[in-house]
Amino acid sequence: MNKDNFGLRTSDFGLQKKLNIYFTAGIPNLEDTGKIAKLIQDSGADMMEIGIPYSDPVADGPVIQEGHVLALQNGMTIKKLFEQLAEIKESVTIPKILMGYLNPVIQFGFENFCKKCQEVGIFGLILPDLPPFEFEKKYQQILENYGLNFIFLVTPETSEERIKYLDSLSSGFLYAVSSSSTTGKENANVKNEEYLERLSTLNLKNPVYVGFGIKNKIDFESVTENLDGGIIGTAFVKILLENKGFEEKAKSFIHSIKN
Repeated sequence: MNKDNFGLRTSDFGLQKKLNIYFTAGIPNLEDTGKIAKLIQDSGADMMEIGIPYSDPVADGPVIQEGHVLALQNGMTIKKLFEQLAEIKESVTIPKILMGYLNPVIQFGFENFCKKCQEVGIFGLILPDLPPFEFEKKYQQILENYGLNFIFLVTPETSEERIKYLDSLSSGFLYAVSSSSTTGKENANVKNEEYLERLSTLNLKNPVYVGFGIKNKIDFESVTENLDGGIIGTAFVKILLENKGFEEKAKSFIHSIKN
């Protein structure tokens, strides 16, 4: 597995809390993927999740679903995404994570997908619909063979025993969903204090990054008070979808979180 500061607990080393920005590949235009990835890096984010467009993104709310629809209409495919990632391999060096759903990856060929990830410098994968027992049985060794991290998600309803189990399977970080809802839900309980406090006391092996519902610096600082990082997706994708000249607004948004 990849070994660097992203596998260390930021709170243990006095480091700044990590900001992870999600966007869907292929929006607002098909060839914008590389430009957005470089913008995220140059604006001060610590890592990024690049969404693989899918026709049925069940974990995502309406904004990111809209992004998936647009990307597919634009002609985005996994093959095209790997071509774009190859072009930015040397220039975008912060950790890049691919987030998607299992079916398109299986159709592409799981081992072939992992091989391509290694070739273009991907740090790890998030596939929310891959069950842990299937991961252990069929896919864990393949990921390890290609030096890829795999990140599991936990929710406020996940038991302590299962959190520790998913932490044991994860590498890179553990993704803590802030509330049991889809991404970007307006009334999501971003700072579920009891839940976040519980996570901070479990002595997990991975750093814990909180996602779902983080829209601004106040949210980010709130969820990272006792944990290691925050993940912002819907608020950033909304900028990409609503602004033709999105660059300045997207940069300003990331700066507003980090500075």
